[in-house]
Amino acid sequence: MVVESRPSLYHGPTMKTVILAILFVVVLAGSAQTGPLATQVESVFPDAQSLYLDLHQHPELSSHETRTAAELAARLRALGYDVTEHVGGTGIVATLKNGPGPTVMLRTELDALPVEEKTGLPYASKVHTEDESGRDVPVMHACGHDIHMASLFGAASIMARTKDTWHGTLMLIGQPAEETITGANKMIADGLFTRFSKPDIGIALHDTNLLPTGKVGVTPGYSKSNADSLKITIYGRGGHGATPEKTIDPILIAARTAVTLQSIVSREIKPGDAAVITIGYIQAGTKNNVIPDEAQMGLTVRSYQPEVRRHLLAAIERVTRAEAMAAGAEKTPLIEKYESTSAVYNDPVLTQHLAGVLESALGKDSVETEPPIMTSEDYSYFIDQGVPSFYFTLGVANTRKFAEAQAAGTDLPSNHSPLFAPDAGPALHTGIAAEVAVLRDLLRGSAADARKFTEQSGTK
Repeated sequence: MVVESRPSLYHGPTMKTVILAILFVVVLAGSAQTGPLATQVESVFPDAQSLYLDLHQHPELSSHETRTAAELAARLRALGYDVTEHVGGTGIVATLKNGPGPTVMLRTELDALPVEEKTGLPYASKVHTEDESGRDVPVMHACGHDIHMASLFGAASIMARTKDTWHGTLMLIGQPAEETITGANKMIADGLFTRFSKPDIGIALHDTNLLPTGKVGVTPGYSKSNADSLKITIYGRGGHGATPEKTIDPILIAARTAVTLQSIVSREIKPGDAAVITIGYIQAGTKNNVIPDEAQMGLTVRSYQPEVRRHLLAAIERVTRAEAMAAGAEKTPLIEKYESTSAVYNDPVLTQHLAGVLESALGKDSVETEPPIMTSEDYSYFIDQGVPSFYFTLGVANTRKFAEAQAAGTDLPSNHSPLFAPDAGPALHTGIAAEVAVLRDLLRGSAADARKFTEQSGTK
């Protein structure tokens, strides 16, 4: 998630004037929280901030979030939630029943990334651990999942203290291994929606430096993309580099394949339909005068629409096999799909409704409509199980730095960067308030009322 860089278009006012003007707008947007909800958020903020600082300094890799899950589970249990741990590995499910009504799910991720933190913050992570292959790696919450967990905890605290403002069942999910797009599916396979109630509606948020603190973003329809990770092994016949006529060169086949694959999007996908084929690596050989027996290619394939996804994957297989056949390869290439997740789809009617709820809670200027992006998220596994959902974004960029970057046409460090540093205090205030406002709205009618949104949309 990167802000597009472009030269400044300002020629009249000075840069200082521009920055001050943007700051003024941002401050107005960030100051819209007033009234009882703001007071409630302030009352739980110290504990939420304490959890955030603790989690930030003790990040854990995907599928190894044992301490993280235990910390969150213990705090939710102390609030009165019925907590089950070790669901799908390190996942947790916490429920709070408050009479008849709908079941609404709020999900957070637990995992961090193998990234060395370079923010210079006094609470920066210094953690190192072994990854799955036994390598020593640094660990950092470079995607902001610590913000997500602390926001969920703050919202859970308010909901537990104000049960007179809602009714139904609140279902909190602490999901492991989002960064490897495996955790949601593992929780489902472990009986998430059979051992526990299947929610009528699901909610999730993700932080972003593309918005300043005080703002949230909403996207009706497709929000994040399908993602398929492919490893292609091309087989040739190795030999001496000086006698290529006695070999079948897999590097040349890989090169031709790479070029032809790029024509799929430009010549087979309808203009306007989102599609990406990126070849992240080609690996082959050990020495300059040796033609190897095989070459490997790594691809990420992105799309929104299921039919586009099917076309891309089928075309990749067709092109890969054809290039190998054209080169006289004696063995068919091996195409392996080792990671996969569907697109995140926001129910349009539900999104429109909750955008209005957020405007009422945070201020009209605090809610922005954002375009879909081509990053992926395994929250889609929950949607694929028939849980209509609202997935929105939380601005975490420091307002001053955001204004300066906008004025200069530069980018702030994005998620997954070692320099990613959310402005945690203001971001938590907005994240908690937004989640409480959404949950209270959805948990005020009947289960049938909750389901009416998808019935009006006619969507999954």
